[in-house]
Amino acid sequence: QVQLVESGGGLVQAGDSLRLSCAASGRTFSSYRMGWFRQAPGKERGFVAAFRWSGGSTDYADSVKGRFTISRDNAKNTVYLQMNSLKPEDTAVYYCAAAAYRVADWSKDYEYDFWGQGTQVTVSS
Repeated sequence: QVQLVESGGGLVQAGDSLRLSCAASGRTFSSYRMGWFRQAPGKERGFVAAFRWSGGSTDYADSVKGRFTISRDNAKNTVYLQMNSLKPEDTAVYYCAAAAYRVADWSKDYEYDFWGQGTQVTVSS
């Protein structure tokens, strides 16, 4: 029904920047809530950022505020995560997710219905 494909991950040094992309297909996303999550080895999947595709509220985890920016390109059905001033603790597999209905808590992964396969981000010191 809905497919999400992440790209843009890689190996970078601390202080570098990356832009992750999440290409969506299969359905209009104008009413969806979109989120980014990440999971490091031995850790639970954690919230990074989320927003409503049609506009409105945007939310970020405290650990990424001021460094990461979530955005969209409606023409391409793509959501982005611009990551600046990367730190080694940002190392994780990053996942794009979409919620088809209203979300009570954007930071909870169980609120989302569709997930991409993830893209690896590794930040060296």
